[in-house]
Amino acid sequence: MAVKVRKLKIQLMEKIDQTDWMQVEKVERYINLIELFNSLDKDIKKHGTMIEVVNGSQQFNKPNPAIAEKVKISASLLSIEKSFEFDIEKETQHSASDLV
Repeated sequence: MAVKVRKLKIQLMEKIDQTDWMQVEKVERYINLIELFNSLDKDIKKHGTMIEVVNGSQQFNKPNPAIAEKVKISASLLSIEKSFEFDIEKETQHSASDLV
């Protein structure tokens, strides 16, 4: 199930200091990568994990290049996630009793 991009952006914007333009830019880049990731998912579902390549008289199957791109985007997303400086005051504080 894909996350609603608009809702994700709202959630991220609520967690950052919106006066810090670098943090706002990170959210924008993150959302852009999520949209690309979702687009690649659609492509993979449409064409499959293997694609047929025709080169002159040769015909062979190879992995869908969108899979490798998804791996690269996933790494970029994780990198941005690690760099977020979420506004701690806005985070919900939990106690040990919440676990019971």
